[in-house]
Amino acid sequence: MTETTWTTLRLVLVERYDELRRRLARRLGSEEKARETLHETWLHLRDKSGPGVVESPVGYLLRSALNLAVSRERQEARRIRRFEVQSMLDIVDSAPGPERELEGREQVALLEQVLDELTPRRRTILLASRLEGIPLRDIADRLGISQRFVELELKAALEHCARRFGKKLTRRFGPAPRETS
Repeated sequence: MTETTWTTLRLVLVERYDELRRRLARRLGSEEKARETLHETWLHLRDKSGPGVVESPVGYLLRSALNLAVSRERQEARRIRRFEVQSMLDIVDSAPGPERELEGREQVALLEQVLDELTPRRRTILLASRLEGIPLRDIADRLGISQRFVELELKAALEHCARRFGKKLTRRFGPAPRETS
């Protein structure tokens, strides 16, 4: 950019600043963006790699300012995308890893095997009570047996499952069983 072109563009920017700011504000949608862009344009004009001769200084200044505004918007969008990507990378994956998935499959297979080891009535009582949440009284009515018998069958089924899974059975009601030697 020749010194004459620099001087001409600088004078036009100073003399027609208000007009340029209004035109840019309409295009950019903000007075603040227009002021920032014109300031950046002023700084950009000091770059010595500009054109040699400018036919329309106002048009050149507007085009330069709009190009700078678009470039700034793109940079901001890239910065925001990088921030969003980084925040997404920080999200903990709650899905189980391969080891936990394999362990879960093995436990399901063991559960199916343990349930198959139960008598049909005990399996029905256990699943109805624990899986479906059906009250013991309703299970007893459905099976045509006493509620006390349903309780005993459920207890036996739970003890069997606890034993097979190597777990200690937690009692929900009644006295603790007596130790037998």
